[in-house]
Amino acid sequence: MTEQSLYDLAPVLELMLLGALIALVPLLWVWRRNRHAGPQRRWQALAVLTLFLTFDLVLFGAFTRLTDSGLGCPDWPGCYGNASPLGAHAEITAAQTAMPTGPVTHGKAWVEMVHRYLATSVGVLIIALTVLAWRQHLRQPHGQRLRGAMHPAWATFTLFWVCLQGAFGALTVTMKLFPAIVTLHLLGGTILLMLLCVQAVAHQQFSNQQPAAGLAAPLRLALAACLGLVLLQAALGGWVSTNYAVLACSSFPQCQDSWWPAMDFAQGFELWRPLGLQGNGAAIHFEALTAIHYAHRLMAYAVVAALLALAWKLRGQAALKVQRQWLLGLLALQVATGLSNVVLDWPLVAAVLHTGGAAALVLVLTWSLVATRTVPLVSVLHAPEGARRVRA
Repeated sequence: MTEQSLYDLAPVLELMLLGALIALVPLLWVWRRNRHAGPQRRWQALAVLTLFLTFDLVLFGAFTRLTDSGLGCPDWPGCYGNASPLGAHAEITAAQTAMPTGPVTHGKAWVEMVHRYLATSVGVLIIALTVLAWRQHLRQPHGQRLRGAMHPAWATFTLFWVCLQGAFGALTVTMKLFPAIVTLHLLGGTILLMLLCVQAVAHQQFSNQQPAAGLAAPLRLALAACLGLVLLQAALGGWVSTNYAVLACSSFPQCQDSWWPAMDFAQGFELWRPLGLQGNGAAIHFEALTAIHYAHRLMAYAVVAALLALAWKLRGQAALKVQRQWLLGLLALQVATGLSNVVLDWPLVAAVLHTGGAAALVLVLTWSLVATRTVPLVSVLHAPEGARRVRA
C-alpha cells in the first residue's frame, strides 16, 4: 500500500464551491433583511453575522481537537484526495479496520471535513466583506473617504489573516498535530475574532451615530492589560490542550496531593517538538505535562483576580454596564468549566465551553476597548453626568 500524500489539491475547486454555497445562505439572509438599508448598514450586519459564525467555527474547532478528529482525514485539503468522506469510504474503512480507535474513522473524518467546510465558508464571507468595504470606500467622494467608520485596509488585513489561518490549518494536519502549530492555530482564530469585533463595533457606532464613551486613561489601560492577560492564558490553555496535559492534575486545589508537585518546566515549555516527544525524539516525561497544566492553573488565579478587580472598577461606568455583566458571567463560566475539566476527567461539553468562554472573554474586552476612548481623568471627574461621552 502506498503512503497517503499529505497534500492533494485535486478536490480544491469542489471544496471552494461548497464553501461558497454554504456562505451564500448567510449572504442572502443579510441581503433580504437589509435590502432597504444603506450599504453601511448592510456591511455592518454582514460583519456581525460573520463574527457570530467565526465564533461558532472556533467552538467547532475545539470540538474537532477534543474528539481527536484533527487527523480524521490525513491529507489536506480534502479526504484521501476527495471532497468528502463519501468518496474516501474504502480508504477510511481500511484505516478504521486496522485501528478501530485510531485517528482515522468515519466519524472523525466527517468532523474534520465539516470543520474545513465551515472554515471555507467563513473565508468566503470575509472575502465578501473586503470587496464590499473597498467598493463602498471607492464610491465615496475623495474628500469624504476618511470620514467612514474604518478604512477598508482593516477588512483586507482580516482577509490576509484568515488565509494565514488556513495555512496553519493545513500544517496542523500535515505536521501531525504539532503542538506549537495547533496552539498558534487556536490563537490565530482568537485574533480573527478580535479583528472582526473591532470592525463590527466601529461600524455599528458609525451607523448609529453613537459616540464612544470617555474613560480615564488608567481604566482603559486596565482593560488593555486584562485583554493581554486573557490572551496569554488562552495560549497557556491551548498548550495544555494540544499536549493533552489536562489530566496531569486530577484534583483541586492541590495537584497529585501536593501544592507543588514534581514538574519539569524546561521540557514542558520546549516549544518546537512533535506531539508527545521531546526535541531530541525521546518521550516527554509526565513531570513536563504536570508543569504545563500547573502553569495554566497558576496563571488562572492571576487572571481571575485581575478580571474581578476590573469588574469592580467598571461598576460606575454606565456605558459599559452590559460588558461588565458579560465579563462577570463569562468569568463564572470559565471557573466552573475549568474545575469540571479537572475533577470530572475532561467532559467534552465542559472542555468545548471552556474554549468558547475564553474566546468570548476576549471579545467582551475587545468590544469594551473599541466602544471607549481615552479622556483626561480630570474631564471624567468634572463633566456632567450626561456629558461623559465623547465622540470618537
